[in-house]
Amino acid sequence: MPVLHYSGQTVKVDDEGYLEDFEAWNDTVANALADNLGLAPLTYDQLDILMFMRQYFRKHGFFPVIRSVCKNVHQPDDCVEEEFIDPLVAWKIAGLPRPADEVLTFLGAG
Repeated sequence: MPVLHYSGQTVKVDDEGYLEDFEAWNDTVANALADNLGLAPLTYDQLDILMFMRQYFRKHGFFPVIRSVCKNVHQPDDCVEEEFIDPLVAWKIAGLPRPADEVLTFLGAG
């Protein structure tokens, strides 16, 4: 199991870079995941998006519609793409579990 090191913290991820423990996520872990993808340090707007995604996933068990994310965090309709380029990058940094193969295929990553 790969491990990331960031600001004195150790973060366990799977072979594809997804956080192993959903509950281990915090701002530092998010920045470690982002750093691993070349996007750290995260901005307040990015963290706001990620926190909404996590809350939504915790409540509903799946990724929210992208426009819904932006609307709920009071950012422009393309905020996820603008801040993270790819929704799967945001998914990974939000510490959400690896999406099903069907989702990866739908989003063009599978």
